[in-house]
Amino acid sequence: MTENVSRPQIVAELSGNHEGDINRALALMDLAVECGADAVKIQTYTEDSLTIDSKRPEFQITAGLWRGQSLYELYKRAKTPREWMKPLFAHARERGILLFSSPFSAADVEVLEEAGCPVYKIASYELNDVDLIALCASTGKPMVLSTGLAELEEIDRAVELVVKGRCPDYTLLHCESRYPADPTLFNLRTIPFFKQRYGCKAGLSNHALGDVLDVAATALGADMIEKHFTDDRSRGSVDSAFSMEPDDLRALVADTAAVAASLGRSGVFLKEDEYPLRNGRRSVYLVKDLKEGESLTREHVKVIRPGLGLEPYRLAGLLGHKAKSALKAPLPLEESMFE
Repeated sequence: MTENVSRPQIVAELSGNHEGDINRALALMDLAVECGADAVKIQTYTEDSLTIDSKRPEFQITAGLWRGQSLYELYKRAKTPREWMKPLFAHARERGILLFSSPFSAADVEVLEEAGCPVYKIASYELNDVDLIALCASTGKPMVLSTGLAELEEIDRAVELVVKGRCPDYTLLHCESRYPADPTLFNLRTIPFFKQRYGCKAGLSNHALGDVLDVAATALGADMIEKHFTDDRSRGSVDSAFSMEPDDLRALVADTAAVAASLGRSGVFLKEDEYPLRNGRRSVYLVKDLKEGESLTREHVKVIRPGLGLEPYRLAGLLGHKAKSALKAPLPLEESMFE
């Protein structure tokens, strides 16, 4: 019997798709769970904790979805305000929703601790912030770490900090840090690599539309898949261009579950209900009558369906043997019929 393989944990990332409206954030949280998400993730930061308000060229976005804005303007628009944390987490507890967040500073962690955040996520761009990683690990809560843009030694360093801290378990997410991401640029074999190298859970943070990559990640053993979520991409919210809509999320849950159910276990195993079906295979049949004492030749037999007679590979060892009694064709052959 094949073992049951559960599908990956599906995490709906709200990011800035709430458009600065807490009621919309609450509604999106509820909608994500209604559509099958196992958890909802938000981000906790202020524009001042991420960057500074500067006109210098390096602070301006000149390409991609957010071109024409400064970093400061983008983060101000996309943030989930710290003052929302307590009501958001209270709502999640009341509804039985697993809600967690990505903090970006020590002050964010403090706010999230007060709000009762149960899991901490380290965003790809923060994977080099060793102080933030160590602080989150010190809370003793599970962690999720995205690894987009990171070199192996940076991931090693982050994992070492997590392991040295009080973190009871952690998940590494492979990530292609482009928005939206090009499916051809993913290296999904990183997922089993992480599981083997670190002995941890691993998965995919996916900014590509559709669920083809998520299905592939499931087949590769992903434990978690994180994707941005909104109710309607046409609203044009900050991350809507690479966000799932409700039907996408429902399909993601169903498709990953179907793939997980098909994986089974390593090896070749027949199910109990398959054994009767083996009668539909080929076997050796007598197609020409044999007299008692007459030797069996190939002219007497044919390998045909159904599979009620001798296995074909055993025919060669039976040729030349004499029939114990007269045999009338057609008849499924057995070794016991011959001397």
